[in-house]
Amino acid sequence: MRPYLLKGHERPLTQVKYNAEGDLLVSCAKNLQPCLWYADDGRRVGTYEGHNGAVWTCDFTLDSSRLITSSADQTVRVWNLPTGQELHQIRMNEPCRACHLSVGEQLLAFTTDSFMGSPPQLHLVDMDLQDFGERQGSAPKASYTAPKGRITRVYFTDCNRQLITSHDGGWVRRWDTETGDMLQEVQVHEDAIQDMQVSPDGSYVITASLDKTAKLVDIASLETLKTYKTGRFVQSAAISPLYDHVLLGGGQDASQVTTTSAKAGGFEARFYHKVYAEEFGNVRGHFGPINSVAFAPDGRSFTTGGEDGYVRIHHFDMDYFTTRFF
Repeated sequence: MRPYLLKGHERPLTQVKYNAEGDLLVSCAKNLQPCLWYADDGRRVGTYEGHNGAVWTCDFTLDSSRLITSSADQTVRVWNLPTGQELHQIRMNEPCRACHLSVGEQLLAFTTDSFMGSPPQLHLVDMDLQDFGERQGSAPKASYTAPKGRITRVYFTDCNRQLITSHDGGWVRRWDTETGDMLQEVQVHEDAIQDMQVSPDGSYVITASLDKTAKLVDIASLETLKTYKTGRFVQSAAISPLYDHVLLGGGQDASQVTTTSAKAGGFEARFYHKVYAEEFGNVRGHFGPINSVAFAPDGRSFTTGGEDGYVRIHHFDMDYFTTRFF
């Protein structure tokens, strides 16, 4: 399984994400331009130029016509995905971090960090994608204040009636979309949650934390279903849409990278069985911590983005589909 190495960023990666069809891939990083790639062979389609700060997260429309990016330059921007043209900009007074489109794409949820005395917040924006060019700088239609601590991820659940968020401090919270009331909160981890991804059927999430574990959490009850222990910081986790497999990425802290070998640093992508929570394989390659992992929608390939600035696309060998690991 030889990967495609994509060098489009000089700074650490923050997120890699496939579109719904799985033929396109966007990589976000701490440099200013998200990059668009073909997912099959890693050819670069182009970049999206306009941000003035680290781009933390992104999301696609279902038809892959629009890209939404959330950045530390205090803006959320909407782009024409094929052409790279900026269509719309939502400007805030705080750094923006997580973003997610609702089912039906009528609403956009995004989060802002605490900054200059303002608390972390959840924001909802009406998304009429037809007239975006005419409504530059529109304000959110609703903003909800969250408890102290950065909001790292946000997703719509329960047919857009609820939001689920992950936080510093290891908390996972559910919110009512209409009222902004917090419905439930559970401290799932002992340290910050770096990443949270929803399962293909939308019934549970996987969280990745600096407490060196990843956990499978039921969305309806926020009950922890499974725990995956790694012995290293977990920066990102993804759920296979094809098999009962989960993929974890991470490694020791980036500031310690030069003091140990790549093997000792734990910089490999690690595969665990979703039910038995046992590791059955790993893939090496990055020279620093893996900051983001993603499975392709068909489950036949996966992508990792690292602190070293490289994106690596891996297409599984036939052995992966014929071997019984358990």
